[in-house]
Amino acid sequence: MLHTENSQKPHDRMAEYLTEEMAAVNRLIRERMASEHAPRIPEVTAHLVDAGGKRLRPMLTLAAARLCGYDGPFHINLAATVEFIHTATLLHDDVVDESGQRRGRPTANLLWDNKSSVLVGDYLFSRSFQLMVETGSLRVLDILSNASATIAEGEVLQLTASQDLATTEAIYLQVVRGKTAALFSAATEVGGVIAGAPEAHVRALYAYGDALGIAFQIVDDLLDFQGDSGATGKNLGDDFRERKLTLPLIKAVARADTEERAFWQRTIEKGQQTDADLATAQALLRKHGALTDTAAAARAWAAKARTALDPLPSHPIKAMLSDLADYVVERLN
Repeated sequence: MLHTENSQKPHDRMAEYLTEEMAAVNRLIRERMASEHAPRIPEVTAHLVDAGGKRLRPMLTLAAARLCGYDGPFHINLAATVEFIHTATLLHDDVVDESGQRRGRPTANLLWDNKSSVLVGDYLFSRSFQLMVETGSLRVLDILSNASATIAEGEVLQLTASQDLATTEAIYLQVVRGKTAALFSAATEVGGVIAGAPEAHVRALYAYGDALGIAFQIVDDLLDFQGDSGATGKNLGDDFRERKLTLPLIKAVARADTEERAFWQRTIEKGQQTDADLATAQALLRKHGALTDTAAAARAWAAKARTALDPLPSHPIKAMLSDLADYVVERLN
């Protein structure tokens, strides 16, 4: 293993450990996002792919395969597949959310248009299926195609649950498992499957990815109310303005008195918002302990992710995955 400083972030240490494989994944992504007939496709995908994302999901696939002793070529295909699915969902999400900023840069739908974003997202989904098929593993195809369906289902569920004050924490968890955790768990699970790992190890990798993805999304939702937009690449309060009923809001709504409930009905259900409403919402979240309780929930899921790794063999990557679970919630500090 390369000698690294302990002060390095876990995903940076992992990227360093997997340097050659990540380079191969990036080459494959560039090769497969090309289009002979439609130059807009590589323009749009390059804008998002080059935006400096951490490539966390494909890295999880490579890490899981290496942890399970895989020495074949197909974890590269699967890592690229996972990144293509992720990028496709981002392109579609930004259209649905009418977002203007992603990773601190203008979104593709803002720079080009909604049609380009949707169609290029479709192209990347199709490319991801081509990459999966090349592995020759029906089980891998089953896992990743199920994940793609689950992601879409989670997004549709969010459409209906988002602005409904009756939305419960259980429904929120279902949305998060769909739109975020499904790809994390598929990314880790297919790494174990392609390596031919024992079933107990494949299950452990799935459970790790699931819990990590949930912790990751809860932290994201919390940072929308208390984050630093310079660090997150999102504007503070975007979810509130888009009337997304995330975990901090669900907790505050559950504890609201009549007057506060009327505020949530006006701002979230009816979408009648003024510039001062975000500050009021933040004050209500603090008043009811919704922010601290949401942070505790994120930390509990991160702890579940670490525990899920227990059945897996000792390996430098195992320690990095454990540190990664801690790091996801350290963003709250």
